[in-house]
Amino acid sequence: MKRFLTHKLYAALAFLGFLGITSCNEYLDREPLSEVTPSNYLWNEADLAAYTIARYNFPTHGGFTVGTHGTDNHTDNQVTSGFATRWVPGEWRVPQTGGSWEFSQIRHTNYFLEIAVPRWKQNKITGAPANVSHYIGEGYFLRAYEYFNKVQWLGDFPIIKNTLPDKMEELVAMSKRRPRNEVARFIISDLDSAIQLLSTAPPGGKNRISKHAALLLKSRVALHEATWLMYHKGTAHVPGGPGWPGAGKVENFNISIDSEIDYFLTQAMQASEQVADAVPLVNNTKDNGYNSSQNPYFTMFADADMSKYSEVLLWRKYDPTQGINHNVNHYINQNGGNTGYSRGLVDNFLMKNGLPIYAAGSEYKGDDYIADVKAERDNRLQLFMKAPGELRYTDRTNLDGSLILEGKPDIVGLAETRYVTGYAVKKGFSYLWANSQGSNGSTGSIVFRAVEAYLNYIEAAYLKEKSINGKAAQYWRTIRQRAGVNPEFEVTINATNMNEEAKNDLAAYSAGNLLSDATLYNIRRERRSELVAEGLRYYDLKRWRALDQLKANPYVIEGFKVWGPMQEWYKNSDGTSKLIEAETPGKTANVSKKSSSLYLRPYQVNLTASNPVREGYKWAFAHYLEPIAVQNFIITGNAGDVGTSVIYQNPGWPTQANAGAIE
Repeated sequence: MKRFLTHKLYAALAFLGFLGITSCNEYLDREPLSEVTPSNYLWNEADLAAYTIARYNFPTHGGFTVGTHGTDNHTDNQVTSGFATRWVPGEWRVPQTGGSWEFSQIRHTNYFLEIAVPRWKQNKITGAPANVSHYIGEGYFLRAYEYFNKVQWLGDFPIIKNTLPDKMEELVAMSKRRPRNEVARFIISDLDSAIQLLSTAPPGGKNRISKHAALLLKSRVALHEATWLMYHKGTAHVPGGPGWPGAGKVENFNISIDSEIDYFLTQAMQASEQVADAVPLVNNTKDNGYNSSQNPYFTMFADADMSKYSEVLLWRKYDPTQGINHNVNHYINQNGGNTGYSRGLVDNFLMKNGLPIYAAGSEYKGDDYIADVKAERDNRLQLFMKAPGELRYTDRTNLDGSLILEGKPDIVGLAETRYVTGYAVKKGFSYLWANSQGSNGSTGSIVFRAVEAYLNYIEAAYLKEKSINGKAAQYWRTIRQRAGVNPEFEVTINATNMNEEAKNDLAAYSAGNLLSDATLYNIRRERRSELVAEGLRYYDLKRWRALDQLKANPYVIEGFKVWGPMQEWYKNSDGTSKLIEAETPGKTANVSKKSSSLYLRPYQVNLTASNPVREGYKWAFAHYLEPIAVQNFIITGNAGDVGTSVIYQNPGWPTQANAGAIE
């Protein structure tokens, strides 16, 4: 039994020595190398370059989807036709095996650093010294990146810096979790090492990690931990808080929450300003979205070569001729891609004069038509949301020579191509015919862009200093000016009504309470507007603790005003409506009921008990972190006894497989 458990724990930890290496010539073009022995590998610059790029594990475009522009699905920003169990207490369950408690990427980076760093310090690695140092820096970055994933998903986590032997006692001992703030400090330490070694102009250009990318990640990590500690303070999700499961299990532990918050905010400010001061934002020509093919701000998200955009710090290149491709514009250009922006997001965008749509003098045109919704708004909404009649291609016309234009959103078609809310995603849209045909996508995929550093500084500085300092004001005005919005943010702050904002935005809350600080709220609004469809929304909502209120007040997702003039778009040839309301006797519904709301409610088309989100998004406290799979407790317990494991489960989750969160 002991030997069996040792092998099971080994599989779970995956820390042991070198088991095989993969490599590639281009990012994610990863053909495996033949088996080599450790003694013959990692002695030259090329080996280091191949090893680290094989460990690149960033979210990028892939599969038959809208790529990273669909990562915000299952939030208050963006939805798909299906639902996520995180919004259904009791349906998200503890797994028997699998989950985020695994260490394969960490083991790979530990092996690299354990072997390469001593050789590098002894000048035994051949190649250009600057490049060798750079690739060592990539190793530190990649370990930090993977540990940051663990902190986001699991909170407290073991800190492992070396590969481990196949010895049961040592493996169990190293499974002990450390408080999340200590893990975050370890991540920042690794990133500091990376920053010292990485180049601002790396070999391989912006397809490889750079010093600015490391600084941006450092600011992200620090802001995440600062705000997590700040908003989750006094709960079991913070080390030392009431009910924290690490109490009595974590050795040599002490913490001053306020000091930790201040430390992380300071780190976030210092790292982010180094990026924002050095990297200018890409220019926006501020067209109205009809044809944005010559607008650098728009094409930055859909160019085959993203290296020319100052703001892009790291991106993935695709080449269909080499079999490296995606299907993003097969969906974003041709159809709705089974996604759509929520009404809450769309209504949250400001008017170009800086006023919210509900404010007196806003000049809002209403929402009877999508074109009205976009009129005179923040240019980001005009650019990155589709509307009927806009140009689709610059290199192809219809057979009669007429332009190919965007049609009316198909809200009742096949799920794969449906315009789920009527408000369609346009970020990442390419005007080239070839990109929309099958698996021929050649547009790049952004991993990091510099504007996040501007946003991180604004938020961290305000939380630390309780005011908008001169640098934060400069950054904020730069972002707003680029967005075609009145750069004087005080105009927006003075016109903000938090009771109105609470109707649209989960981030109007923290810890179940409506924000009273309109400045802080508008900092959050700026992130929402700028980073739309880039995959950071759920991350932000969790660190702000912006979901507690859903336990008592579920959030109902809405889309465009289907029961207004736009219902005339959906007619059969005989003039009858294609729209079938929920609970229509003898028919299969395809839209929600008019009596419930004039706005399309995609999760109220099916009102039967088989649809657990029909009443809206709900929440359980435990859902801020993931559950750890039961197998990990078994293999680290005494003779498989879960109750004696050195690992503790995350707050609110049981150690029973297939069980939901405990409330």
